[in-house]
Amino acid sequence: MWMKLSVIIPCYNERPYIDEVLRRVVSALPQVEKEIIVVDDGSTDGTREWLMKTFGDTNPHPALVVWTEEKGWQVCLKPFEEMQGQKGDGTVTPQPCSLRVIFHERNRGKGAALRTGFAAATGDVLVIQDADLEYDPRDWEEMWQLIADGYADVVYGSRFYGKPHRALYFHHYLGNKLISTLINLLCDVTLSDIEVCYKMFRREVLDTLTLTCDDFGFEVEFTVKVAKPKRWRIYEVGIRYYGRTYAEGKKIKWKDGLKALWYIIKFWLKG
Repeated sequence: MWMKLSVIIPCYNERPYIDEVLRRVVSALPQVEKEIIVVDDGSTDGTREWLMKTFGDTNPHPALVVWTEEKGWQVCLKPFEEMQGQKGDGTVTPQPCSLRVIFHERNRGKGAALRTGFAAATGDVLVIQDADLEYDPRDWEEMWQLIADGYADVVYGSRFYGKPHRALYFHHYLGNKLISTLINLLCDVTLSDIEVCYKMFRREVLDTLTLTCDDFGFEVEFTVKVAKPKRWRIYEVGIRYYGRTYAEGKKIKWKDGLKALWYIIKFWLKG
């Protein structure tokens, strides 16, 4: 069954990482048609300027992009087939992806950036990709296959299923386990990593949700609203995790963990 994947990338002050992240996203799942939607959430570190300089004005009309070692980023409005062809060594260039960059004039939070991206997405399946290098798009393969083969409606990545995992911040680990345990208890599921970035899901799932959180509370809101109704088939797969320190740009704080506990109660009671 043919399906298109929408990759939603919320981005705030990620200038050191955004170029490499987009290269990896373009290269992932080469057999699948992808659209990439980057939502710059009021960056002030040069991320916004780099996106404009590299890709131009792609809102509301997406550009076709491809990246190669020889030529770097190529941006074109030609049909896909005109951008494909043979390289000098006889290999075929990667298939271009549709890319759209949307700019928030001020920082509104991860949840708000995701809602903007969801509203612009046209794919049959959506996946969330952070704009840092903590997560590896190569891990989409197994997630995608579960949905494409008809087993899953929602697939979570899990940083606790045996893949490489940078050992950082025990209090983050403990907070995530507490949040995951409470949601599992209330929703009668067995998810191991609620706070993970990687969530891949069918368009039909998104269409049933009314999302309101502007901040990192999105992870709790999405999970409660997906898991509580018992309507969707939810899977987990192990993923790699190359965590960052705060000095390297990590943004989530202990206050976000406390807010997550409140969000669990709030969204559980609201149903």
